[in-house]
Amino acid sequence: MRPLLFPDDPQFWFETLRSLGHAPYGGSDFGEVVSTAERIVAGDYDSWHDEWLALADRVAAEAEKARAAGHPITARDGLLRASNYYRSAEFFLHGDPADPRIRHAYTRSVDCFQTAAALFEPAIEPVLIPYEDMHLRGYFYRAPGAGPHPTMVLHNGFDGTAEEMHFFGAPAGAERGYHVLTFDGPGQPAARFHDGLPFRPDWENVVGPVLDWLLARPDVDPDRLGLLGLSMGGLLAPRAAAFEPRLAACVAVDGLYDLGLLSTRNLPGTRAEQERILRADQAPELDAALEKMAAENPTSRWAFTHGMYAMGVDSPRAFLASYLDYHLRDGVAERITCPTLVCDPEDDMFFAGQPELLYDHLTAPKTLMRFTTAEGAGAHCHSGAQRLAMGRIYDWLDDTLRPGRR
Repeated sequence: MRPLLFPDDPQFWFETLRSLGHAPYGGSDFGEVVSTAERIVAGDYDSWHDEWLALADRVAAEAEKARAAGHPITARDGLLRASNYYRSAEFFLHGDPADPRIRHAYTRSVDCFQTAAALFEPAIEPVLIPYEDMHLRGYFYRAPGAGPHPTMVLHNGFDGTAEEMHFFGAPAGAERGYHVLTFDGPGQPAARFHDGLPFRPDWENVVGPVLDWLLARPDVDPDRLGLLGLSMGGLLAPRAAAFEPRLAACVAVDGLYDLGLLSTRNLPGTRAEQERILRADQAPELDAALEKMAAENPTSRWAFTHGMYAMGVDSPRAFLASYLDYHLRDGVAERITCPTLVCDPEDDMFFAGQPELLYDHLTAPKTLMRFTTAEGAGAHCHSGAQRLAMGRIYDWLDDTLRPGRR
């Protein structure tokens, strides 16, 4: 899709498209997003923050006024949009984790979402999931009707929140008869913000406790459990599925096989030589090259700053080195036994070619689901086409998790 705004800054355009794409499930209004984006100075993180924050504050204030006046639907809708706009406001600020604007906007995003969640029928339930000596934070969406239901576990990826998964599949599942559990794992916003937890590659040790908690509920059908991971979650979810036999289905939106390919693609030498220089105690020439890349490329600049924050490391090279541990090589993909859906967008600006790599290595029942630019669904994670994408994904899940299929 040709950028409609920020033609010289693909990262700003994608994040604008991301917010536009949340409109079908209540996360934005087209006019609010466009009028805000038109006031933002391309490449200016402060300008981005200030404009999204102003919009979020205005929408939240109107929603709270409606709630006080006894208009819960108007309040719920406004609070959902405000939550997404606050999320967007702090998105580019993680180069300085101590920036107080992060705490303010993130806290407001969660508060608005949780107030909106209580206004749904049935209410969306905030949950705490025991994890090591702490808790993971998430939300439980209850399907209508009595009896055990098929249940989907959804998580985001490199930079998104559990709250954002409302717009990426949670109500889409609930309205189709699924219970849905969303959560933030290590490296993701709630765990990073509250407990300082960086990402970890052995995601099965994150999903395991989540499934333990879920299966303690009598309303969950233990034979019809699925896991969906978004963006970087398209690697994390298959990684968990490789070691978690309780899953009956896995969905990678979109498929990822080896993040190390992104770290090494511009480096000379063999893979072993590339890994060695990324992990070296000192590599001043490479460090200088990465600084130059960040100065010239908006996507690299954002990836490095956020990646250092999410991975808990202190340099762009250390961030790229951390990616080397995130892969499904060495027989990991081949360990997956449950049916697996690999989504593949035609024009992914981040992970082009990776869905096919994952699909080719799977030995379990598998489906490669392509999404095209012509149908408006070719962007990363099909942003801008959530209704279309969720329809296809949940139709596949309906067929895969049909009673008696397993």
